[in-house]
Formats: sequence, C-alpha cells, structure tokens
Amino acid sequence: MTGLGPVAAAVRRAFVDAGGRPVAVQVHDLGADGERFRGDGPIVVPDAKTLAELLPRQRVTGAVVVTDDHGTVLLHTDAPGGARLAATATGIAVAVAELAGTVSRLRAEAGVVDALHSVGRRLTAQLDLDGVVQDATDAATGATGAAFGAFFYNLIDKFGESYTLYTLSGVSREAFSRFPMPPNTAVFAPTFDGTGTVRSPDITGDPRFGHNAPHHGMPEGHLPVRSYLAVSVVSPTTGEVLGGFFFGHPETGRFTERHEYLAEGIAGYAAIALDNARLYERERTLAAELSRSMVRAVPEVPGLDLVTRYLPAATGTKVGGDWFDVLRLPSGATALVIGDVVGHGVTAATAMGQVRTAIRSYALLELPPGEVLRHVSQLTGSFAGPSFVTCFYAVHDRDTLVFANAGHLPGVLIHADSTAEQIGEALAQPLGVGVDFPQRQVDFPPGTGLVLYTDGLVESGPRDLTAGIERLLGALGGLRWAPDAGAAWDRLIHDLTGGVHDDDIALIHAHRHHGAVP
Repeated sequence: MTGLGPVAAAVRRAFVDAGGRPVAVQVHDLGADGERFRGDGPIVVPDAKTLAELLPRQRVTGAVVVTDDHGTVLLHTDAPGGARLAATATGIAVAVAELAGTVSRLRAEAGVVDALHSVGRRLTAQLDLDGVVQDATDAATGATGAAFGAFFYNLIDKFGESYTLYTLSGVSREAFSRFPMPPNTAVFAPTFDGTGTVRSPDITGDPRFGHNAPHHGMPEGHLPVRSYLAVSVVSPTTGEVLGGFFFGHPETGRFTERHEYLAEGIAGYAAIALDNARLYERERTLAAELSRSMVRAVPEVPGLDLVTRYLPAATGTKVGGDWFDVLRLPSGATALVIGDVVGHGVTAATAMGQVRTAIRSYALLELPPGEVLRHVSQLTGSFAGPSFVTCFYAVHDRDTLVFANAGHLPGVLIHADSTAEQIGEALAQPLGVGVDFPQRQVDFPPGTGLVLYTDGLVESGPRDLTAGIERLLGALGGLRWAPDAGAAWDRLIHDLTGGVHDDDIALIHAHRHHGAVP
C-alpha cells in the first residue's frame, strides 16, 4: 500500500495514551481478507477472536479496521491503554458514516450526470434519424430499468402530412405489431400534449386508466404493464412535441424519481438530436431535389451512345454541387460537360445552377472550350458562397474531341482496342481561381469512348482516390462489350462504392458508334 486514505489517517491519529499523546501504530493491509469487513461500515472494532486470526501471536491492546477508497487496513498498537481506543473509534465511525453516505450520494449523482452527458454526446453527434431514435430508446430503457420501452415520434412527409413511427427496446416489434398507435386518451394525453411527465407505481390503479372503449384498459395480448413512466420529447427551438417515451414493467413500484429524472434528461437530448436530424434531412432533401431539377434529360445525339447518371449522396452530408450536361450546339457538334462545386448543401446546389447556366450560355455561342471556361471563371468569382468550381468541358465534332479542364479529375478516353487513357490531367486551376484554360485536341474515331465523372465515384470515406481511379480504369474496358451499357454502369457504380456513397456521383459515358455523324 502506497499510503493511507483520509479516513484511515484520521483514525490513526486517534491512537493516543491516557495523556492524549500519540502512540506507535502499525498498519496491516488486509488485502483480500478485507472483503469480510466491507459490508460493516467504514470503521470496525474487531473482537479478540478476529484479531487472533488476523494477527496471530502478536500482542494487541487496541485495533481498528478502516475501509476507504485506498482499501481496507488494520490499524493496531501494543501500547498500554490502547484498548481505550474503542470509544473514540465508535465516535469517529458515526461521523464518518454520515460523511461516507454523503460522498456516496454525490458520487451516485455524478454518475447519473456523467451517464446523461455520455448519452447526450452520442445522440447529438449523429444526424441519422433512425439511429437517433433507436439509440435514445435503448439508452432510456436501460437507464430507467424498464422491462421494455417505446418511443413514438412524428414526421412530416413531402405532402405536409404528419405520420407516426415508433421504436422499441427490450422487446421485438412483433409484440406490438397487432396494436394501433396509442390514442389520445387521458393516460396518454399529457405525453402527446407535452403537459407533463406521467409516473405511476401501478397504472392499472390510476384514476385515468380504463375509461376508453373498446378495451377499457390494455387490449388482449398486450405486454403486462403495472409500473408506468411516460416523458414528452419537446423541441427546444419550436416547443413542438416531437414524440414521447413510454416505459413499462410488469412489477409495481419500479420507477423512482431518479428514473424520471434520467428519462427526462435523455428526452431533452433526444429532442435536440431530432431537431438537428430533421433540419439536416430537410436541407439534404432540398439540395438533392434542387440538383435533380437542374439535370435535364439528355438529348439524342446521332453517332453517340450516351449513358449518364446523377446519384445524390446516399449517406452523409455531401449533397449538392455535382452536375453533368450534354448540349447539341448550333453547328451540329456536341458539348459534354461535368463539374463539381466546392461545398455541399443548398448553397452548393444553387451555385451549381448558376455555373451550369453560364456554361450553357457561352457554349451555345460556339466559343472554344478554353474560352468558355475563362468567361465562366470570371463570373464564378462574383458568386456568393463557394469560391471555386471544377469543370471538364469537351466538344465532340465528327472525328475530333477538343477539351479543356478546370481543375477537375481527368477524363478517360477508351480506345477501340478497349485500352483506357486519361486525358486533360492538371491542365488548369478551378473556375473562380484560374484565368487561363489551355485546350487540347484528340482523335475520336468510331469505336472510341469518353468517360467523365466526379470524385464521388472513386473517392469517399475510406476509399482512396488513386486506388479508386485505378479500379475504374481497370473496369472500363469491359463496358465496351456489355449488351446493356446502362445496367453495366449501375453494376460498376455499385462495385466501386460498395453500394454506399457519401458524396454525389455524376458521370457521362459517350461512345462513338459507326452510325452516321452529321
């Protein structure tokens, strides 16, 4: 033992002789033997038999067993008059017991606060609505000691209609699958109205229980509920009741004031998390719809087979900003455009719309690719929000492809022999930053293909960009022989992303076939 705890040190100073002077005290760490004393309080005066077992063949005139945070020790002395310590030790024991009880209560309360904070951090750190409500239900059910718990919550669909969902903890969904949503009866009303917590030691004896037809209580087959606790989940920003926690136990008197406090604390954190998740979901949906609305139908282009895809982020927050475009130019040539606005959300989607419109306008003037990007770059610098945009702009005219690249990933040229070649790598800085956009020209005879894509296809989360590009290049040759190019691309996207992408994906695959080209 490295030292005495505060209680043992205080007791040690109580070893005095008849004149009140300190006497020699020996300290014996009881180790595992101390377990026999832990349930008897912080201070125990051992009897003669116990002393003989602990200190065989030793002369002892006074001894005390002390248990505190440092462990359990035996303090003893062989000084004359040491036995008079018993009265002093008893007085200390009374004082220390009260202090120990206070410390124990404070520690318990600190543990409750720590547990609430831990749950709160976990809930408010996530934006997945389903994950939030299930985590909250599990945490609250465990904290209250309920046999089972449920969280009923309200959502608004795209038509503005409200509907209710629920999660369960401690029991399978099948247990409630045959029952309707809780009606607004006298028992449930305070929770759904947000007027207060309901805690009952036996809900079947509550004066509000059993007045509603057709069941006049719990329907047949319902899980047995005697102890009942229900807490509202109220938005801290709007005051709207978002839902309610309901906890049950088949035994009476199981929920205490502390359980009520814990449930209300978790409900408060759940309300913040739900607010955050619903706000995020609204913005994400708005950004995705805005992005989709700006991706127009691809025109029919003589001589080209086209596959295009726009997939908003399936997970995460990176929605908005990616786009593609295919334009028939007045001369009969075809412009193929792909881009990515730096940033995400509604702001990025709005900026994307502005950039896309500017590119279409300059493209229809038949300006060369480098000139189109130069003019758009000047405009992009004046936009509010994201400061730059990457863009690959290419024009196909008969057997040639002329292109310029403003900081975007390189395009991929698929030759007639199925080999893949990256083109346009690091030609210029992004729009809004660059001022000069060199253009290049390559042959584009029948049998050749061009693939343009955004980084969501090859990089996000744990996926490395370089490795993702290498996987893409290795797979492109096989697309040439696919009977259904669209289905082949869908499979390739799934293979590259694992079916889960946390960033937008946009792509164009233009294949020059042997048909007539104007």
